[in-house]
Amino acid sequence: MDKKKQDVAYFLSFCIEQYMNAKGLSRETAISLLSGKGVLDYLAEHFEILHTQSRQWIIEEIDEYIKEHNN
Repeated sequence: MDKKKQDVAYFLSFCIEQYMNAKGLSRETAISLLSGKGVLDYLAEHFEILHTQSRQWIIEEIDEYIKEHNN
């Protein structure tokens, strides 16, 4: 795995963990929610910008993304 893919994978793992803890979700529920709503793809696509933001900002960004894409 190249360095960037590894960095993105670590970032996604961090985001899942932080969102899971903030919302009191199980790991499986968090992964299902974030992958089902396309959040993980969004986070990976915008890694360069998002990985520089705070934990709280990322959680709020995830909530906003889910709200906007609640189909």
